[in-house]
Amino acid sequence: MIAEPENKATFYQYRLLKKKAIARSVIYSYLCLPVIMLLFNLLAFSWTGLFFFVLAGPITIWIHYVIARTILLLVRTSYAKRWRWNMRMPWLGYIPDQHFSFRMFVRVHLNMSWIGLCIITVCLIWSPLSFTLSLIFWHLWLLGPRLYVVMVLSRERKDGLIKLNEQDVSYYLQ
Repeated sequence: MIAEPENKATFYQYRLLKKKAIARSVIYSYLCLPVIMLLFNLLAFSWTGLFFFVLAGPITIWIHYVIARTILLLVRTSYAKRWRWNMRMPWLGYIPDQHFSFRMFVRVHLNMSWIGLCIITVCLIWSPLSFTLSLIFWHLWLLGPRLYVVMVLSRERKDGLIKLNEQDVSYYLQ
């Protein structure tokens, strides 16, 4: 491998401003919420509640993906390349893979929140109550950690970058 000359090399200098650790106990408690909601659905709506609860999870993830991908493609195509699927807690779903603009992160997730609620409200007209409640639960449950990041970092400068790791959230300035 040939070394690049110094004038062509790219150096990124990030200064860490804030690092918010996420305790394992919080993640385990957060994982108990779907079990509680599933038991509520079983008690309130019998076996149909189980079916609609299981069905609403992937549908909500798909709705989040479509909204996030659309916003990222409308804004800039380079942003869409920095996002990936993640199946680890607490960042379940479609999230930024590397350092990402905090301003764009807030924009995507706040739009995802209200557009998702609008879609669920439209589904309320035609779908059973247990399905609608399950959609609302999964929507809020999936957005919970991300909106927590927005709240925790709301007092920081808006031109920073965030990095979502398994155990923490890091906020940098470039």
